[in-house]
Amino acid sequence: MGIRKISLVAGEYYHLYNRGNSKQKIFHDRKDEERFVKILYLANSKNAFKFRDVENAIYEVDRGQRLVSIGAYCLMPNHFHLLIKELDENGISRFMQRLTTAYSMYYNTKYKRVGALFEGRFRSEHLDNDNYLKYMFSYIHLNPLKLIESDWKNHRIKNKSRALRFLEEYKLSSYADYGGEERSEGLIINVDDFPKYFPTKQDFHKEILDWITTDPR
Repeated sequence: MGIRKISLVAGEYYHLYNRGNSKQKIFHDRKDEERFVKILYLANSKNAFKFRDVENAIYEVDRGQRLVSIGAYCLMPNHFHLLIKELDENGISRFMQRLTTAYSMYYNTKYKRVGALFEGRFRSEHLDNDNYLKYMFSYIHLNPLKLIESDWKNHRIKNKSRALRFLEEYKLSSYADYGGEERSEGLIINVDDFPKYFPTKQDFHKEILDWITTDPR
């Protein structure tokens, strides 16, 4: 594993991401996706849990003190993105170790494989200014558009309605939670620990619409 280029400091915001080893898929079906999302919730605790003991009521578990605050997340077929605020020293490292280890154990058992699932240590970007931090909410939530228009960032999206509908129906991110949908997965994110860039769901949708209608030229 390489040496981390930035320090992870309590109270600061970071974009974290990792992908499958050799860019391999890490989610093959709905059960894989649901498992990762549930671990995303459960791993964010200073307490330790055995998944099998709580899997029927994951979002009812009293996690106690959290390791990090999650502002946004998105799963893609071979990688994932997280917007994180470090709460305590080493909180991010402990959280990510729990998250990737638990999912790797599940994946390797299910698919009868051995070895590293992820491409080394997770990568991180320090979101050290307000514009960068606000942008990352859009960047993470817009990531799924690559699945229907791989080069959309370099060309204006022609069918805005289709793009917005796709994002609304894509349940593997926190887009639905910012869009006002009430669901158990909404407990994963901790919006009160982040700046109030989008006071209402209308503000959030306007921000997303602005990004997909902006001419990249």
